[in-house]
Amino acid sequence: MSITNKWDWEIGKNVTTWNWNLKEIWAYRHLLINLVKRDFTLNYQQTILGPLWSLLQPVFTLITYVIVFRNLVGLSVGTLPPILFYFSGIVLWNFFSESFTGTSNTFKEHFYLFSKVYFPRIIMPVSVVCTHFLRCLLQLALLILLVLYYWLFRNINIHFGLNLLGVPLSILLVGSLGLGVGLIISLITVKYRDIANMVSLGIRLLMFMTPVIYPLASVRPSLKWIVEANPLTVYFELFRFSLFGEGTVSYLNLLVSTLITLGILLTALLVFNKKSNSLLDIV
Repeated sequence: MSITNKWDWEIGKNVTTWNWNLKEIWAYRHLLINLVKRDFTLNYQQTILGPLWSLLQPVFTLITYVIVFRNLVGLSVGTLPPILFYFSGIVLWNFFSESFTGTSNTFKEHFYLFSKVYFPRIIMPVSVVCTHFLRCLLQLALLILLVLYYWLFRNINIHFGLNLLGVPLSILLVGSLGLGVGLIISLITVKYRDIANMVSLGIRLLMFMTPVIYPLASVRPSLKWIVEANPLTVYFELFRFSLFGEGTVSYLNLLVSTLITLGILLTALLVFNKKSNSLLDIV
């Protein structure tokens, strides 16, 4: 009598682009949760202020922006208080840059784990983005407190309504873009390591092409197309428009940027699924 073994899943050498096993990924959901907990708590162990450090960094950045770009350079931010304008840009930019940078270092920082135990490789970059999402929520909570302060004591007109739905939408799209581009860079830098030296420089240059420290309306018409070509631009404008009712939001640009973001994310996930295991031999 023959006995047939039934396996929950089987690890084989044949990997195709489209063979996503959602059941397998769901089976490792507890690993994802534990990785997020580990990364979040590890950064604040043996520190005095703990998670408050995730608030001090954007606060110090805010002070620098107000002193340099507002007081010294005199950069216009429209009718919004500079503190609200700069801090809203800092919150969203920190989420993108940290998600992108952390994801792009997936193989470099976690090779030791990939080489010793099997699990769906996509779990690791997703856990990185989820960890930075938690930090983004802390910073967003501080931003909301600032908005309430200006609304109650400085008579800033804030419209609370369906427009607030643009806040989670912009955060979701920014995180998706950071994950997608980060996955692509992580695959490239495994084989061409010198490109990693350009990543930090590129992310800094990208910030100046994104309306973090200036509104899109203040850009000269001859240069506006360069800024609008950046998919992040409309997300930042939507974020501020949803919170403050100020911003240049084109629904056509939003649709195009969303399609670009989803296209990049889908392509990155498919290529990452195809190449992630074979690239371990190169690392």
